[in-house]
Amino acid sequence: MKHLIAKSAESIKKMKNHKLFKKLAFFTVGISTTAWFLIRVIPKPSRAAYPCMQASAPIMSAFVLYLLSVVGGVTAWMKAKTFIKNRKYGYAGLFAVVALICTASFAIQNSETLYAQLKSAVMPPKMMTGSNAPVGEAKGIFPGRVVWVHNPGVSNWDEKTGFWFEDRWNSQEKAIKMVSDALTHLTGDKNEKKAWGKLFVFFNKSKNRGNHGYVNTEKIAIKVNENNTSSHSDSPEINVSPQLVYALVKSLVNQGGVPQNMITVFDASRFITDYTFNKCHAEFPNVIFVDNVGGEGRTKSTYKAEAMHYAKDNGRLATGLATCAIEADYLINVALLKGHVGQGVTLCGKNWYGATDINADWRKNAHNNFDQDRKGGNKYVTFVDYMGHKDLGGKTMLYLIDGFYGAKAVNGLPKPMWKMKPFNGNWPCSLFASQDPVAIDAVALDFISSEWPDAVDMNYADSYLLEAAKANNAPSGTVYDPEHDGTKLNSLGVLEHWNNATDKQYSRNQGKKTGIELVVVK
Repeated sequence: MKHLIAKSAESIKKMKNHKLFKKLAFFTVGISTTAWFLIRVIPKPSRAAYPCMQASAPIMSAFVLYLLSVVGGVTAWMKAKTFIKNRKYGYAGLFAVVALICTASFAIQNSETLYAQLKSAVMPPKMMTGSNAPVGEAKGIFPGRVVWVHNPGVSNWDEKTGFWFEDRWNSQEKAIKMVSDALTHLTGDKNEKKAWGKLFVFFNKSKNRGNHGYVNTEKIAIKVNENNTSSHSDSPEINVSPQLVYALVKSLVNQGGVPQNMITVFDASRFITDYTFNKCHAEFPNVIFVDNVGGEGRTKSTYKAEAMHYAKDNGRLATGLATCAIEADYLINVALLKGHVGQGVTLCGKNWYGATDINADWRKNAHNNFDQDRKGGNKYVTFVDYMGHKDLGGKTMLYLIDGFYGAKAVNGLPKPMWKMKPFNGNWPCSLFASQDPVAIDAVALDFISSEWPDAVDMNYADSYLLEAAKANNAPSGTVYDPEHDGTKLNSLGVLEHWNNATDKQYSRNQGKKTGIELVVVK
């Protein structure tokens, strides 16, 4: 029986890979999609803005282009031959050029290529775990809680004028409100000051440091993502939003009761840009900013050598950790909502890479074990070592993901705008917050993979999250012990994927006692 099932599965697989099957699938879906789009949009043109219509538009346009190239090419060649017979060589040459253009278009937009595009547009990326199938141990005051604050208008850049991060395009008032909303909904307290108190108390109790809140001699380090920088000069590429950094520092000082000189904002591997530094330094002059080179008001990063012990040999991968992280009593991880070549996404897990003594010139760094198995196999991933290290994830009291803009690619300008609901062709204007490092990255991954299923390396992008969720018994068989002290990591958080991109429901949203709870604040 097993032999018959395996043989049938293999036959189906061969059929799906056959050129005839791909052509039939392309024509079937292309015709039905085009017909559906026209039937829906012609009576009511405003429907073209609907997410379902926007999703089907690329398929329809690819199909129409394919047909035009075939029909246009054949017709043009026939016309050219007719004019040659009639000795009208000028017209013959003109139609010959049209035929060549159509032929070139057909060669590029052949049915197999378009089938692949169709497949990536229709089929969601493959993941290691399924929908509403929690894995791991949820963390936090409310275990597995992830808060999503959506405040349209916090980001309004027109993609043409000036820089995306300028105050004229971003509402500082809304950014401050978003940080406050994230804290209060994460802790269940309506008072922002008390929310900070709950976070500190919970963290200290969970680390067996006593039942107390913040003490004003304790240091807090905020790891931001300034990956796309090469100097202190403002970079037009996507980096952390200055308005978010300002709002977080303001909240820590005014509501959290943290002295300015006890706060460090850092990206040890890159550069703190002028706009972020000047904006915060003007009102909070005693806050410390640490980056790769120092100077111009910044402090140059230093490192503790051989502080990171990877579970496996990673060649030239950095082993020194930023001193400001090691000396801190608490850490806050502020990541970005964006894709990344190699790993599919760069979120809180990968943000720790910038706390190591890597070279500021990314071309000189090794990236061993930073990517997932392309076939969906279990594999050791270095992010788990960072997420569980006592001086990185082990000190982190709060995880934030900056989704004010978001981006499909790791570098370049913020783009494109988001089509999925409730963004509907605008910037995501979002902030995510959690005490669970696995849960927050899982939610952000669901947003990115649903918006851009065709993004580079998106298949199995949750590989590192599965390893982290089951770090005590990793699927790859890896023993994660980043301090090399003989104590392996326990589960670092809970992983699951939502039911669908419309409802965005996780297990705890459905009344279950395990998994992720997504709290939406609009």
